[in-house]
Amino acid sequence: MGPPGRATAGLRFSAIVCSAIISQVARQIPVEAVFEALGQVKYPGFSTDILALGIVEEVKPSNEGFVVVLRQASERDEVTQSLTASVRKALTDDLGVKVLDVQLRRVEAELGEKTGRVRLAGTRYVVAVASGKGGVGKSTVAANLAVALAQMGLKVGLLDADIYGPSMALMFGTGGERPKAGGPQNLYPLEKCGVRLMSMGFFLDERAPVIWRGPMVMGALRQFLKDTLWGTQDFLIVDLPPGTGDAQLTLAQQIALDGALIVTTPQDVSVLDATRAARMFRQVHCPLLGIVENMSFFVCPDCGERDEIFGRAGADRLAVDEGTAVLARIPLYPEICESADKGLPITFAQPRHPASQAYARLARSVLSMMPADS
Repeated sequence: MGPPGRATAGLRFSAIVCSAIISQVARQIPVEAVFEALGQVKYPGFSTDILALGIVEEVKPSNEGFVVVLRQASERDEVTQSLTASVRKALTDDLGVKVLDVQLRRVEAELGEKTGRVRLAGTRYVVAVASGKGGVGKSTVAANLAVALAQMGLKVGLLDADIYGPSMALMFGTGGERPKAGGPQNLYPLEKCGVRLMSMGFFLDERAPVIWRGPMVMGALRQFLKDTLWGTQDFLIVDLPPGTGDAQLTLAQQIALDGALIVTTPQDVSVLDATRAARMFRQVHCPLLGIVENMSFFVCPDCGERDEIFGRAGADRLAVDEGTAVLARIPLYPEICESADKGLPITFAQPRHPASQAYARLARSVLSMMPADS
């Protein structure tokens, strides 16, 4: 056994060598690995990673480490602190980056980054119902969701934001009834089936087209949101037009959204467009509540056999890709269309119908996902 001094020196030498090796390994961490690690970090309150949301602006090597520049998308200190801590854990603790400089770049709010700043007066929750393309039954879902929430004893408003193709006047059988004025600029919503309603369709002849440019559409939507005397209510369900245009951006700019539902059918072409709609809401910082698969299957009334007419698992693929969940699968029943054409959503006309029960489950899921502090 050698002298103690020599043993201690040997230990010091080994520690120095290990430190040098660790330092060399740290310097060799590629930028790609840093991006991969950042792709595992979820933005606080979201199920999507910060790369997908565009929060990461720059990653560059520095002495023995990296500089990560993040976009400051929130003015809330607790959100910023949580995000910074998650990034440090992913890169320093998990990946082994020795020196990490996390920088925040404050940017002026634009588009939907203003979402969350202004609550709609008197309304506790605002939920958007959207789709990537027309013809998937989005308005039917919005109407029946609103009625199902009202049947739970909640006060519910429904805004038909599809300025070009309003359908709520027909679906709720308002006929020629018009909203009454509540002042120089204000209107009272109509009320049918326990739901307060506002729609461009209330001001048009049944077959009259709306031939407006974008600014007029945005102005009409702003007026419906702000000048309608909604009163005190638990929910405002907003039936958006299909796509990712002026109406969606106006909604995101004007009021705080508590979440969005994406409606799709199982077929691939619908899922593709629904993906675009989902990512649009991500980009304007609106939480995705989940996916509604409409026309999910058909049950033969004679033999009871289930037939997936439009394919299967489309909504499941979309949910996996977007990090969310399928909240409801609405069957294809002729009674749904027949009831709507008569001016009564099926949840009101036949509350015990299997389709109505599916909408009731959807309503309970949406309610359970609402923030408690709104």
